[in-house]
Amino acid sequence: MTVMNPPPAVLPAWLPENLRLYLRHVEEGLSIRALARELDCHASTILRKVRAFENRRDDPLVDEALTGLGALHLQLARAGLPQDRPHLSIIPQPITSQEGNRPMSAPLRHPAAAIADAATVDREARRILRRLCEIGAMLVVAPEMEKAVVLKGSTRTAVVDRAVAQAFAVKDWIGLKTTGRVSTYEITGAGRSALKRLLAEDQSARADGFAEAQTPFGEQHRLWGERAVTEPGSRTPRRMRYNLAESPLDVLARRREKDGSPFLTPDLVGAGERLREDFELAQMGPRVAQNWDRFLTAGADRGGFSAGGPESGSSKARERVAAALRDLGPGLGDMVLRCCCFLEGLEAAEKRMGWSARSGKIVLRIALQRLKRHYDEAYGGKAPLIG
Repeated sequence: MTVMNPPPAVLPAWLPENLRLYLRHVEEGLSIRALARELDCHASTILRKVRAFENRRDDPLVDEALTGLGALHLQLARAGLPQDRPHLSIIPQPITSQEGNRPMSAPLRHPAAAIADAATVDREARRILRRLCEIGAMLVVAPEMEKAVVLKGSTRTAVVDRAVAQAFAVKDWIGLKTTGRVSTYEITGAGRSALKRLLAEDQSARADGFAEAQTPFGEQHRLWGERAVTEPGSRTPRRMRYNLAESPLDVLARRREKDGSPFLTPDLVGAGERLREDFELAQMGPRVAQNWDRFLTAGADRGGFSAGGPESGSSKARERVAAALRDLGPGLGDMVLRCCCFLEGLEAAEKRMGWSARSGKIVLRIALQRLKRHYDEAYGGKAPLIG
């Protein structure tokens, strides 16, 4: 009689890095400080990531997934095998009674059997997440159900394996709406972004051009909207389609204060966009990358600016950017250059500058107020001519 080898056991590739840290801490028993030393970061950062997943165990699908993944991770750790490469799995031994060696129950099911692989998760996401984007659609699971069901009202529109639904919940593509005998889930913003990326990948695979093949991962971060733009010499504004999530300014502009007022007013966002326009114009020409490092705090000289030649970009735009950064000075100039021009996120800018968390948005608002004042004093509130 031929005995079939068990399926390869490996932690799936879709696992978030924060979940891997959680498994190493909970299942292997590694301390928070040990993980922090290994990753060269503060212990509070690791603790926050670990607690984030621990707090999600109230979600039935997340709890089931972490239980299965934890059992698999512990087996691999005890066997001294890497968790990110396929290998023959270690089948847990059945529990035996104290009266003899006869097993009390059937052998335990292999944990990997209840864990979906990355290809299956992506394939099912194209189908299920699209259904969940419909108005009134929700994913329904219950303890006695082997599969999860997508309902739109009282109509069943799709069925998916429970293991795939667990992966959706762990990746935060679906969020718990109601819990009880029957738990319901709805698609999240991360799920909509993932669906856009997957659909863009399908479109790129069918496209013949090279440019289209580079966009799938960027498409998931795009949020299209419209705004009014008045061109020079025209009094009638026209509607322009643009990416709401492209600039950190647009993200902050959608936030509200306690009194309901926007965190960044339109005039402050306009000042940042004006600086970015000049910055983009200053990098025109054969020499694409200009040296703006001197305007950062770490730079050696903040005085003059030497152009890179007659064809290295718009000289007037370079002068306007240099004048604005000189007027802002250290700190404020760093923030607008990183966030408005380099489109660097607030968290990344705070880390580079060595500032405390959540302080960057306040500094950025102060910098934009100073930048607006600079433009008002230099140009009388009127936008300078392009170029």
